[in-house]
Amino acid sequence: MAVGGRPHITHAFNSHGTAAAMSGGYLILGATSGVGRVVAETLHAQGAKFALAGRDAAAIAEIARPYEAPTASYVAGDAASVAEAFGVATQAFGEIAGVVNLAGTVLLKPAHITTDEEWAETVTVNLTSSFHVVREAAKAMRKSGGSVVLMASAAARTGLPNHEAIAAAKAGVIGLTRSAAATYGPKNIRFNAVAPGLVKTKMTERIWGNEAQAAASASMHALGRLGEPGQVASIVTWLLTPASDWVTGQVFGVDGGLAGVVPKK
Repeated sequence: MAVGGRPHITHAFNSHGTAAAMSGGYLILGATSGVGRVVAETLHAQGAKFALAGRDAAAIAEIARPYEAPTASYVAGDAASVAEAFGVATQAFGEIAGVVNLAGTVLLKPAHITTDEEWAETVTVNLTSSFHVVREAAKAMRKSGGSVVLMASAAARTGLPNHEAIAAAKAGVIGLTRSAAATYGPKNIRFNAVAPGLVKTKMTERIWGNEAQAAASASMHALGRLGEPGQVASIVTWLLTPASDWVTGQVFGVDGGLAGVVPKK
């Protein structure tokens, strides 16, 4: 399957400044997100091949159409759909060079008014889905190696009010990332996480779409502004490709300073 008439081999520069060939293809889970769309655009521009997976079949098909990319159903937290998505990518490309899990939720509530259902959903979509991805990636990449990128959050790295559920789930993602990196390093499977601050995506629109809330949120970031999907997608793409082939077990804060810098008043 051709992507825009390009051959399915591209190159990225590794740490020595030499070209490293990309073999296999990539799998983007949760591809209808703002970040997922930019990752797809960037990989396409590099001549890479990829499969897209998401819950909304019509939306995934629309995104995939210009790239002629294979698609799969993906329900975050459902182990069978993760295995199916990996199967689609393996069948299409032979090998999976990298996978990113972009599924997530945003729940801003203190613990005392968080329901059991909200807690369960937060953990399932954010943490359980990541575990399923790690498990399938370990099976699919054990012979050729590869890169896995998971999504954490600045909320898991610093104390933010009303973030108990999401902070706990995303902290679990960080622990999962580091442990998997240690376990599967000998198989040359790399695991890293990206921990954004508040990024202007459809999922977070109810926050940044409100002028007062957007201003309050921006003031919590040392740079005084909210993030854009492309700023997160750029590091996700770098982590997926051979350009980062000596990086594993790391958590990258793309957060305007939210997790580690006290804003100047």
